[in-house]
Amino acid sequence: MQSTYLTHARVVMPDRVLEDSAVLIDDGRIVAIEPAGARAGREIDLGGQTLLPGLIDLHCDAIEKEAEPRSRVLFPLDFAVAQVDRRNAAAGITTPYHALSFANSEWGVRNNQTAAEVVRTVRAFRRHSLVDNRIHCRYEVTDATSVDVLRALMDEGAVDLLSVMDHSPGQGQFKTLESYLQYMMGNHAMSREQAEEAAEAKVHAKEGAVARVEALLSHAQGLGIPTASHDDDSIHRIATMRNLGVAMSEFPITLDTARAAVSCGLPTILGAPNVLRGQSQSGSMRAIDAVRAGVANCLCSDYQPSTLIAAAFAVAAQTDLTLSQAAALVTLNPAQACGLSDRGRIAPGLRADLVAVAQVGGQPLISHTWSAGRLVFSAHYPPLRAAETRIAEPQGLAA
Repeated sequence: MQSTYLTHARVVMPDRVLEDSAVLIDDGRIVAIEPAGARAGREIDLGGQTLLPGLIDLHCDAIEKEAEPRSRVLFPLDFAVAQVDRRNAAAGITTPYHALSFANSEWGVRNNQTAAEVVRTVRAFRRHSLVDNRIHCRYEVTDATSVDVLRALMDEGAVDLLSVMDHSPGQGQFKTLESYLQYMMGNHAMSREQAEEAAEAKVHAKEGAVARVEALLSHAQGLGIPTASHDDDSIHRIATMRNLGVAMSEFPITLDTARAAVSCGLPTILGAPNVLRGQSQSGSMRAIDAVRAGVANCLCSDYQPSTLIAAAFAVAAQTDLTLSQAAALVTLNPAQACGLSDRGRIAPGLRADLVAVAQVGGQPLISHTWSAGRLVFSAHYPPLRAAETRIAEPQGLAA
């Protein structure tokens, strides 16, 4: 792999931003920052663009929409995996954790057989991948049938993160029965009668959930697989999950819950779409409020990879966090949460996972993505014409 010298970049370090700086990469690693007299096989002038570590996305179920773009319309899984790999490269996500739900045969791709096939397809595609694709298996606690499936996948070494979730009505994401029914009817094309039957079955299936969760978490932790809880909705729930050895709290419902998680050492993961939209789709707390309160450790793209970089810059603009601190929400902090010591910051010796960000029409957009030193995405936006520059100037300042 030829060496690459990235010049004239705003380099985002963990504690500061280096203006008009440079980074040398070679053999998949970062060799030096602002090296003296550097020579490389290829030099790329970034023209003042911002250079960040490659983004790390701990939870994104966009792969489900690639596999099943419409309810019960399944595409070939190898095709779906290839497409989501390309989407992540374009979004600057060099370490995506593809979130796959194991919930028996509730609907489409969210069933044990199909989800397991997707996991194995991602694993088989890794030698062709543009980015470092990883697997986040989501265990629905009301499903007794997926325990053995998940154990087998973990034993195969195919699982990189395990979370436990409870989507039964009356708690968590679905605070009321009606919110559950509306979700099932709207997202999964169920009639009201079908949704009501699903809700009733969900409640009955919670029997034995505690023992199943304990067994799965113990198995994962014994294999060194990071674990997380999902949609924590109370301080009691946080305490319970912490006692079970869970290492992260995904999408805590309230500020008090997020505070409880952080206070007992659990990093929190909030949704980038929530930041971008300014609200939760399910009526939970606003992610930007958690950031301002100092109880948001990581952002994930949830269901839309392109939101991750946009949310990081939005946080820097809307809070008192510096750009370095905002970038850490999508780089360094997720790396630390999952024990990835070889990435997440720009430093000599680490993986050359890097992204260049251009400001285009007031939006931060990925222009280049390097995964382990390999350029896997590049886009060149046309420069503004002089007339467009004048239009963009504030009133009263134009010549």
